Amino acid sequence: SQSLGRKPFLSPDQHGVCTNEATIIEILAHRTIAQRQSIKEAFKRSVGKDLPDELRSELTGNFEKVVLGLLMPAPVYDAYELRNAIKGAGTDEACLIEILASRTNDEIRALRTCYKTEYDRDLEEDICGDTSGMFCRVLVSLLTAGRDESTTVNEVQAVQDAKELYEAGEARWGTDEVKFLTVLCVRNRNHLLQVFEEYRKISGRDIEDSIKREMSGCLEDVLLAIVRCMKSKTGFFAERLYKSMKGLGTTDSILIRVMVSRAEIDMVDIKAEFLKMYGKTLYSFIKVRSNCHQSWFLKG
Repeated sequence: SQSLGRKPFLSPDQHGVCTNEATIIEILAHRTIAQRQSIKEAFKRSVGKDLPDELRSELTGNFEKVVLGLLMPAPVYDAYELRNAIKGAGTDEACLIEILASRTNDEIRALRTCYKTEYDRDLEEDICGDTSGMFCRVLVSLLTAGRDESTTVNEVQAVQDAKELYEAGEARWGTDEVKFLTVLCVRNRNHLLQVFEEYRKISGRDIEDSIKREMSGCLEDVLLAIVRCMKSKTGFFAERLYKSMKGLGTTDSILIRVMVSRAEIDMVDIKAEFLKMYGKTLYSFIKVRSNCHQSWFLKG
């Protein structure tokens, strides 16, 4: 069938890829990841060339980034984004935080494996080489994929956790950051929601407000990301998208990463949450604020 990549993707002489953007959008944007892998295989069978390599040589800029991202399986894309965040002169800490704070245990295990396979490097070693202190320790904890993913809430433990967090932060001079790591990186979501409720009762503050008061820099950012993902993962990503487009310029790298990585997971819910939070559709917001080729798979 045409949707599996023969004629629409080929140039008239049957030797290369069609670079008509409308055609590429039509074929890739409305397919599942599995279907896009089939398209890659069909293309290779038909012309004996690798589709991503062909597209890489023909496309440029953000459109190239989106299209190549859509052709990668999810853990390969995560590994690719993490590698780009680490290599080079600076470190994109926000990318490390976004991915590691939001992925499930299975997703983290898969991306670690892909990172090793694709780059012959150990992700934990690379992160430890580029980050330090308690921020590094939180990322390493998240990388172990050791979060309890049950739905059980231990009421007594929740009260104890809330009390210990309060005593580790607001109630003392200085902050016992390890306690925040232990609770926020290990407990399951339902339990943490109860902890946050108990914390508010004890301290009179939202846990996010306390983290902002007690922490700073990347450590503050990663702990806030964990809390926000526990409260509402779709809300976390809606906010990421909004902030990437708010103000003078658009942070296309964030926009592309969230759109590509969440496309088949919870983008429908993120769109609904975005509308609820900001009173505008994500599609209209992106269309007005970004030159990026992102709005095409938000229609409908």
